[in-house]
Amino acid sequence: MNHIVFLLVPGVHLLDLAGPAQVFSTASDFGHPYTLSYIAERPVVPTAQDLPLVARLDWPELRPEDLIVVPGWRSLALVDSPDIGAAALRALRDHHARGGTVASVCAGAEALGRAGLLDGRRCTTHHDVQDELARRYPRATVVRDVLYTADDRVVTSAGIASGIDLALHLIANQHGPAVAAQVARDMVVYARRNGHEPQASAMLRYRSHLDDTVHHAQNLIDARFDRALPLSTLAATVGVSERTLTRLFTRATGGLTPLRYQQTLRLERAEHLICHGATVDAAARAVGFEDARMLRRLRARGH
Repeated sequence: MNHIVFLLVPGVHLLDLAGPAQVFSTASDFGHPYTLSYIAERPVVPTAQDLPLVARLDWPELRPEDLIVVPGWRSLALVDSPDIGAAALRALRDHHARGGTVASVCAGAEALGRAGLLDGRRCTTHHDVQDELARRYPRATVVRDVLYTADDRVVTSAGIASGIDLALHLIANQHGPAVAAQVARDMVVYARRNGHEPQASAMLRYRSHLDDTVHHAQNLIDARFDRALPLSTLAATVGVSERTLTRLFTRATGGLTPLRYQQTLRLERAEHLICHGATVDAAARAVGFEDARMLRRLRARGH
């Protein structure tokens, strides 16, 4: 995805919009450029927080690798949501029909429903309106109490801040989990996932400490977990002895050595690849194991 288009509806929640926009903007800062556009049916869009937004009226030409996001808006019930014009709904349908991805945050799922994009697909929304979404779109499968769902290039997320989790998920799919973790860490948030994968990324699960030396070592492992990284090289790079690094690392991460941390990252990435159709052998090679036996052992014992 290179172009991210946010479709703004009157009463839009600022965090529904700003959260995903910040994720893609931060990814751009790390060398993965995105163009962000804000489209509406009027040049000035009122928000739920009383800060008006200026938007463009014309839709850019989109390619299949681009993304349309519909942030949510303030509404006690979906049936009382603001009108969304036929042109906007057609833009959503056409983009998806051409192979593009569409996404929603919170009540934004209503727009995808009106566009006919929820029929036959899994979706979610804010817990306050999940039941109503299921009643309004009975051909959809509303998944309750998850942060987000992804089904056939239709990605929906729960309320407000979950738009950040949705965007991080898309970044991980596009650029890999290390980039998503880098973006999340820069934003001081936790990378979250759902489905068959753990909700908290291993790259951030062991970051709740204040040891700069260990953070430095983790940054190196995060970037090179699929390659050989001897303890001696790691220790020399961060400027301490091997024994000191092992002691600091184990204390900061609650018992993990640098090697065990690297294996955890490899296992998590391998599970992600296997869930998306890769064989165990292919996944093992992709994450840096010389053969699949180590991966099979780690999977068998749950690491």
